[in-house]
Amino acid sequence: QVQLVESGGGLVQAGGSLRLSCTASGRTYSSYAMGWFRQAPGKEREFVATINWSGSSTYYTDSVKGRFTISRDNARNTVYLQMNSLKPKDTAVYYCAAGYMPIYSANRYDYRYWGQGTQVTVSS
Repeated sequence: QVQLVESGGGLVQAGGSLRLSCTASGRTYSSYAMGWFRQAPGKEREFVATINWSGSSTYYTDSVKGRFTISRDNARNTVYLQMNSLKPKDTAVYYCAAGYMPIYSANRYDYRYWGQGTQVTVSS
């Protein structure tokens, strides 16, 4: 069993930065691939970024490439999402997720554990 708790969301102006954190409980955290997803009001939950268990491989949705960076610190049971050059269209509730898989996945149905979400609001 893995429990995930996100933090770091907030209100920021366009062009600004935020760093989201997701801390996991459970001894097997380092075995899981981790992902960040987001959901805007009235829209489906969408993939943002994912990282494999060791942190050696990452993958991003096109709209955040070059602006967002996912990383993890297995010693701290934490995965991060550094978000730079934020845009109003990045406004959403951001969720971290954990799943046991060979590398990583952009498919939300591959993730077994989810956090409660943290709100990110980017003003224009």
